[in-house]
Amino acid sequence: MDGNRPLLMPLGKDIWLANGAEAMVAGFRYPTRMAVIRLAGARLLLWSPVRPTPALRAAVEALGEIAHLVAPNSLHHLSIADWQRAYPSARTWAPPGLRRKRPDLTFDADLGDVAPAEWAVEVDQVAVRGNLITTELVFFHRVSRTVLFTDLLQHFDRGWFSGWRAMVARLDLMTAPHPEVPRKFRMAFVDRAAARGAIERILAWPIETLVMAHGAPVSPGGRAAVERAFRWLRPNAPLP
Repeated sequence: MDGNRPLLMPLGKDIWLANGAEAMVAGFRYPTRMAVIRLAGARLLLWSPVRPTPALRAAVEALGEIAHLVAPNSLHHLSIADWQRAYPSARTWAPPGLRRKRPDLTFDADLGDVAPAEWAVEVDQVAVRGNLITTELVFFHRVSRTVLFTDLLQHFDRGWFSGWRAMVARLDLMTAPHPEVPRKFRMAFVDRAAARGAIERILAWPIETLVMAHGAPVSPGGRAAVERAFRWLRPNAPLP
């Protein structure tokens, strides 16, 4: 707990956020964030699990049974093994590319363009394909109207990085005034038609809140933020 701030911050009905420890990637500090979604029967889906401290585990267990561990892309997997050891009955879901990257992990099923029966009533999903860096699964929690992005949308405070890293982050649009798709991800889209189709499906959801692994939630105005961030991919779409 950070002062009086709870470990799990309610975002809406049956959805909570938890901030984890920072991760170092190529010398850059990244904050980490997990979402906990309560499904029917008080079964819990953990999106992008962060390090399971004893206090966080206790807070999550108080909400229900930890049933699903979801890595939303092949970059967000660092704490999966810790949760697997703590909750061996939970099912672990692999995004495209992660089985090959982490042969040491055991996965129970794969994530794709269609939400599995285990959470299709409460959560929809879309695979954003065509990117050389990663295929990201974007999720939509229906009752709270929350869309969850992992790395395709980022929004760091201008002072988060320092020195030459601050300059790189600015050029990469990581510290732009609004959430943006970092330039490195834009350049890695080799199949923009596939990506555009996925974004159109996402924008068909009745989004109110935008959650990012690397950025503060946007609510209200989540849908407009997603539209604005992908305007480079949808040149003929009207501005939000």
